[in-house]
Amino acid sequence: MAQHVKPGSDSDQQQSSSDGENAPHVRVAILGAGFAGLGMAIRLKRQGYDDFLVIEREASLGGTWNVNTYPGCACDIRSHLYSFSFAPNPDWTHAYPGQPEIKAYLCECAERFGISPHLRLNTTLRAAAWDDTARRWRLATSRGDLTADILILGQGPLMEPSLPAIPGIADFAGVIFHSARWNHDYDLTGKRVAVIGTGASAVQFVPQIQPKVSQLTLFQRTPAWIVPRGDHPIPARQRSRYREVPLTQWMKRASLYWRHELMGLGFCYWPRLLRAAEPLARRYLASQVRDIGLRAKLTPLYRMGCKRVLVSDDFYPALTRPNVEVITEAIREVRAHSVVTATGREHPVDAIICGTGFHVTDTRFAADVRGRDGRSLADHWRDGPSAYLGASVAGFPNLFLLTGPNTGLGSNSQVFMIECLQTYTLECLRQMDQQGVECVEVRREAQRDFNAEVQRRMRRTVWLTGCHSWYLDAHGRNTTLWPGFTFLFWLRTRHFDPRPFTLTRRAALTPALSPTAPLPSQ
Repeated sequence: MAQHVKPGSDSDQQQSSSDGENAPHVRVAILGAGFAGLGMAIRLKRQGYDDFLVIEREASLGGTWNVNTYPGCACDIRSHLYSFSFAPNPDWTHAYPGQPEIKAYLCECAERFGISPHLRLNTTLRAAAWDDTARRWRLATSRGDLTADILILGQGPLMEPSLPAIPGIADFAGVIFHSARWNHDYDLTGKRVAVIGTGASAVQFVPQIQPKVSQLTLFQRTPAWIVPRGDHPIPARQRSRYREVPLTQWMKRASLYWRHELMGLGFCYWPRLLRAAEPLARRYLASQVRDIGLRAKLTPLYRMGCKRVLVSDDFYPALTRPNVEVITEAIREVRAHSVVTATGREHPVDAIICGTGFHVTDTRFAADVRGRDGRSLADHWRDGPSAYLGASVAGFPNLFLLTGPNTGLGSNSQVFMIECLQTYTLECLRQMDQQGVECVEVRREAQRDFNAEVQRRMRRTVWLTGCHSWYLDAHGRNTTLWPGFTFLFWLRTRHFDPRPFTLTRRAALTPALSPTAPLPSQ
């Protein structure tokens, strides 16, 4: 039988033999150490679970807030809402926290709740496969093999950079990098810089680099709706009040939550309500950009909310500076020292920064996770990602997703949805323990009916009003966002309902684990 070890054991105990024998075993394996994975680990610990591992490929925890270190990187949700409900932080220094502050908060949480011994940093999951004979997951990692009863996928959707497929880009002789892999060793001072993309990352880093570069050429495919951010420092006196009277911070969080929740009316139920906000955004643009030609380039022609609405106080002013040019022509090719647009105009550049988003609907980890039939998640999701409540996938027993399909948001804090799915997973584990259940697997028809309901409700949302966005998969379906109020999602996930699942209870005599079951090919 597989050896059972404490997750805090020395790393040499994590190594397995080449044929899979004596691989260490844990009750729960968690992939990712960002808000989702770390929060799941903390809540397991608080519920008395100690037999778990958190597998993180990077050298530090933080997930998205560890790998994204570009200048100006910050959250676009207010700090008191973008944090764990069970670990409020009274010491946020700004209304909108920056990346260093968010990462420090996550590191402090890991230390405070004793998660550090459970972390396996610098560890890449190479493959995961469900062993139906042993009724457990077999994991191959860069630090050896292990098995787990439960596998929880907590990696976020904004982790795998998406690079543009532009002819000649591989032959560019200058420096090129994605905003999520910022090259801090390259000094942009005095350089001619091309920025491709005008999404959420670009509106943050463009104002930071504009004063340094000699020329900034911004290549924009589609303008975004942008509203004022209104960031401001949180006074020391107010932070002291939050520490001394925690109820005041809870009330602040609650007011922010319901304010964002009301925005869901326009996004999910009556998109025409957002028309009232469009003139306000246009007036904001007009107040910031006096040049009529530039203003026309920056004016969206689609319904507000169809694409992600951005918040910024300094993006528009940066674009009005003499060393900035906004190009709306399509890029035809990249040459060794320039970018050429569709009209044949050549723009000499020393560096290219890609603010071109991430692999969201085509997540790459899905190819590494194989279920009961030996097929990968990517195979099952060939027609688009889907899961029951965004958490469970038919054919993948004892697998839980914390940022699964249709659990993203367009108007509220993603941390709220993550905590809902953490609660759902914990409730399932509790019932498994109480009832002697060894395996849970959602029934295919339950998953199908749930996703049919989601897509039916999606039709009335603003996200399907005609624009092309990263919310949509290759078939034009929105498999990214939740089409309703988040409190409705909370109602559906606060308890685990076993009826849509097939439950396999432990036999009177537990069969021995087959130690020779093959690991998936790497």
